[in-house]
Amino acid sequence: MTFDLTSEQDQLRDAVRALGRRYGHGYFVEKARAGEHTTELWAEAGRLGYLGVNIPTEYGGGGGGITELAIVCEELAAAGCPLLLLVVSPAIAATVIARHGTEEQRKRHLPGLADGSAKIVFAITEPEAGSNFHRLGTVARRDGDDWVLNGRKCYISGVDEAGHVLVVARTEDSATGKLKPALFIVPTDAAGLTRSKLDMEIVSPENQFLLYLDDVRVPADALVGESLDAGLPALFSGLNPERITVAAMGAGTGRYAIERASEYTATRKVWGGRSIGSHQGVSHPLAHAAVQVELARLMIQKAATLYDAGRDLEAGVAGNMAKYAAGEAAALAVDTAVQVLGGAGMTTEYGVATLLGAVRAGRIAPVSREMILNFVAQHVLGQEKSY
Repeated sequence: MTFDLTSEQDQLRDAVRALGRRYGHGYFVEKARAGEHTTELWAEAGRLGYLGVNIPTEYGGGGGGITELAIVCEELAAAGCPLLLLVVSPAIAATVIARHGTEEQRKRHLPGLADGSAKIVFAITEPEAGSNFHRLGTVARRDGDDWVLNGRKCYISGVDEAGHVLVVARTEDSATGKLKPALFIVPTDAAGLTRSKLDMEIVSPENQFLLYLDDVRVPADALVGESLDAGLPALFSGLNPERITVAAMGAGTGRYAIERASEYTATRKVWGGRSIGSHQGVSHPLAHAAVQVELARLMIQKAATLYDAGRDLEAGVAGNMAKYAAGEAAALAVDTAVQVLGGAGMTTEYGVATLLGAVRAGRIAPVSREMILNFVAQHVLGQEKSY
């Protein structure tokens, strides 16, 4: 067992950290407030190869794994630039297509995902189904050589920035008549696909949408994989990287908040010429938050290592635990940073309160802390399924 990164991973971390700090949280907030996207940062990260670190080299990527992509997610967040579409496009979509797509799909989509010139977002959540993908109401039916999709999706990130959306639908199994999941790569300008922006209390340059699919017709090759049998494995292959990279983004955000607060408390002097950080009532909460963030980082490293080793079942447990730990740690770190900064913590200038909405959402999405506890109780502790 080793906790050391390889020299290449160390170099990646240093390089991404430098890139993130050149842009910084001010850039991130400015883009969000203006209703714009972090286009410049995304494009530069793509040119430098950071967006495609987990994509096979034969399709223009770096040939690494989720470990490398988690490093990218964490370090950009630690610089105050948590990019949600890193989770959606390289982690989910690229992984699904690389592992389960046809060769033609890999050649068509992966190079653009690797260099950042293309984005594919992910649509699974529905208003009625919530966390239960077994109850998805979006249905795909065959019509000649085509597929026709109907349904609704909600909280779909970045549709306005993407050329395609990876839609999770259900199809009828001709042998059993039962509905089974399938994934489709749908152009965001397809006829019958419309969207409505959701107003969110989160400072983010990435928007959330409701999607409506009304007789959206796509060709046969829009189905991910060679057959419908690829649907369920493809779906699950994207969920573990999602958990791990969301966790990495949370850990990076926690690190950012603690760093900002520590810089302030080490120099702010109010009583008797001593820094406020010399008082345990200030330093202990920050130290506690730092411990929680570091523990989450260890679980993220474990989950990513297991996933990259092909140990999917173990990675599923570790990935869920990492997501839970990082969500709690990030929320604690940001809240603690706001508290120790006092009034300054609520200003935009000091750059921590701007993250409150995002870290609170991180305890809900992409899977709630309660559903993770259900998972752990059932699959780790052997308890009866409670839902």
